[in-house]
Amino acid sequence: MVFSAQFGRRWVWCTVAACLLWTAAWPGRAGLVDFSENFLSYVAKKWGREATPRMMVWQRLVRDNKAAGATPARVESVALRQVNGFFNQVPYYNDSQHWGVDDYWATPSETLGSFGGDCEDYSISKYLSLKDMGVPIEKLRITYVRALKLGESHMVLAYYPTPDADPLILDNINGTILPASQRTDLEPVYGFNDDDLWVQGGSSRKGGASNVRLWRDLLEKLAKEQSM
Repeated sequence: MVFSAQFGRRWVWCTVAACLLWTAAWPGRAGLVDFSENFLSYVAKKWGREATPRMMVWQRLVRDNKAAGATPARVESVALRQVNGFFNQVPYYNDSQHWGVDDYWATPSETLGSFGGDCEDYSISKYLSLKDMGVPIEKLRITYVRALKLGESHMVLAYYPTPDADPLILDNINGTILPASQRTDLEPVYGFNDDDLWVQGGSSRKGGASNVRLWRDLLEKLAKEQSM
């Protein structure tokens, strides 16, 4: 399997075109986990009082790692492990079970508040948390793959220590963070971050996550959450 910075030539075309749209601006935000009292009250009312402590643990996790500094050594040894393990504790539910729709991308607050999610929700929450800690987005790619042993589509987060490095894979199927070269059970399809979208053979398309329809919906929800 090739998970290089260009994703090699083993990419396959899936339904990427169906989920591509043009530009959406990232809303200005003070910080992903800078919760207002109004927002925490909303969380408790919507998801129950037991949801608030989960939010506070997440807030502390992000703030502690941000305070320690998101250096490459710390990201690989501490932050990646903590973020991956934290969100992998959330029980797995597919979208039809959990949200009553075929495909739904939840914000981290929705994932923690409802205490359920699927592979997209885990990967998005990990991406946004590491970004909020100060990890440069060029080192992160939310990545669609084929889970070969399961015979189904799957999503993971790839972390690139350097542009040409063998990325580390943050995954809920296998909780051990391993280099992509050791994840022969995964075949990359396409990946994106805020700035770029990589499809078919590693060609990039500017605009990144803003070109993905469900990400646009996610941005709108994040903006509403922050305005509370």
